[in-house]
Amino acid sequence: MNPPMNPTPHPTPKPTADLTTLAADAWKLTERGPRVVLGLAGPPGAGKSTLARALVERIGAGAAYLPLDGFHLSNVQLERLGLTSRKGSEPSFDARGYVALLHRVLDDTAADVYVPDYDRTLHEPVAARHLVAPGARLVVTEGNYLACDLPGWRAARELMAACWYVEAPVTVRQERLVERQLAGGRGEEAARAWVAENDVPNGELVAASRGRCDRILSTIGMDMFNYSQ
Repeated sequence: MNPPMNPTPHPTPKPTADLTTLAADAWKLTERGPRVVLGLAGPPGAGKSTLARALVERIGAGAAYLPLDGFHLSNVQLERLGLTSRKGSEPSFDARGYVALLHRVLDDTAADVYVPDYDRTLHEPVAARHLVAPGARLVVTEGNYLACDLPGWRAARELMAACWYVEAPVTVRQERLVERQLAGGRGEEAARAWVAENDVPNGELVAASRGRCDRILSTIGMDMFNYSQ
């Protein structure tokens, strides 16, 4: 009888690094080309957007921010597709539009490239909130599904010089997610129901992509949370 095959090893979390060290590691990626993309994947509430913004601010004019959340489908399109109750799930994003913008960011380095975002007050995507200027050599993009082995997302992953997986304990993430829903106008019961029925299954899908990332980071204790957005 043949011995059992060992499962493919997953990257193991490195000790928590400070923001300065992470920014230096991110900047080293620019040695690979005139402009590169660093992806931050991970489940909802892990701290991806906070880390991405903090990295960009720490690096300065040489870096730019590109959130996947700008590619949320509008509420009108979600209603048309029957996805209103699954807003934030994998099919509720324009993955092909996101990939097209990544291509433009990498190819069109001589002109301003405008980047959409998601507005948590309007509960809708908004155009051109962020800018990738010609001088930006590192574009930090973040979102739940960047490393998923699914159509559209595979193409996005191939355009990244590296993809880091950002994680935090489930209890911490769920607390953050409930607070996010409360801030968005839901009541306590509705907020907890949304997290349980929507964010939790989304996080389970994202967790399956962990092994496709180059580095695993825990946000607990990381000094990025001293960063003021």
